[in-house]
Amino acid sequence: MSDLSPGLEWLHRRGIGVLAERMGVRFAEFTTERSVATMPVEGNTQPVGLMHGGAYVVLGETMGSMAANYHAGPGRLAVGLDINATHTGSARSGVVTATCTAIHLGRSTTVHEIVVADETGRRCSTVRITNLIKDLPAT
Repeated sequence: MSDLSPGLEWLHRRGIGVLAERMGVRFAEFTTERSVATMPVEGNTQPVGLMHGGAYVVLGETMGSMAANYHAGPGRLAVGLDINATHTGSARSGVVTATCTAIHLGRSTTVHEIVVADETGRRCSTVRITNLIKDLPAT
């Protein structure tokens, strides 16, 4: 029997994707409604040493897409329709922590907001993702 929650167990079986793994994304909590993950700043920076804006987006998309796919359930797939990010701070070291919260969980679409903060708790980026849920093609 696993010590993981059902959501984390599902995520562990499914995987988060090669890009997110390379960037060091690690989930601490995971449900459709709320998840928490971390990512190191080191290795994910711009040439001037600030966290790359695209890294915030990768973290947000990973979290929102995984939550949408968990919500979709067996035989269905969630795919991104829209993503946007507003960067309001810059992490320089340590890890960032992201909290993903469901805004809308429908039959055909989901919307999640991901707030990314540095180690002091200062918000660095807010990412919002909309996913379309569709049936998997018959095989």
